[in-house]
Amino acid sequence: MKPICRFLLRTVTASTMSVFLWFTSFFAFDQTFLLSSLYAAGAWTVIYAGGKWYGTYLFLRDNQLTRREYAYIKQNLREAKEKIARLRTALFAVRHIQTIKQNFEILRIVRRIYTITKKEPKRFYQVERFYYQHLDSIVELTEKYALLASQPKRNAKLEVSLSETRMTIDKLAKQLEEDLYCLLKSDIEHLEFELDVAKNSLKKS
Repeated sequence: MKPICRFLLRTVTASTMSVFLWFTSFFAFDQTFLLSSLYAAGAWTVIYAGGKWYGTYLFLRDNQLTRREYAYIKQNLREAKEKIARLRTALFAVRHIQTIKQNFEILRIVRRIYTITKKEPKRFYQVERFYYQHLDSIVELTEKYALLASQPKRNAKLEVSLSETRMTIDKLAKQLEEDLYCLLKSDIEHLEFELDVAKNSLKKS
């Protein structure tokens, strides 16, 4: 269930129960308006917080993570989101036609890794190198390349730096592809297994 759906479910449930409690306290137990409102507010807080806690518990159980591990991963994801925003800005600051396709591909791969990890945080440990090394490197080099490419006047030394930086970015792009493959390896293996089973079933039928 998506976060927005879980939030709406918690809000609706807590609101419904608190309204029911208010009417029960006010009319059935003849409590004052203020006391009934306090009971209702307290019930809303408890039900909402309890629902949030239970939802997190189920999520962590399904992902086989402790709360400390999840907090650690969330912190890395927050930092990664900021780095990806920097990467996007740097990639599209350079408007060379020959690099546009690769820039789009780099951003697509990085976003894909981030999205999968955010959805299934237990996979974070499969691509730790991406979060600790490769993402930082691609962001720093891309920003450097964008800065150098924006200079109005270029000399031979600057052209060499641009060429070397671009070649290093090309190598990192291939490393990002390997990171994504590493993340999807189990899914690919599972799909291949399912395909083998389906082929065998077709042969027997």
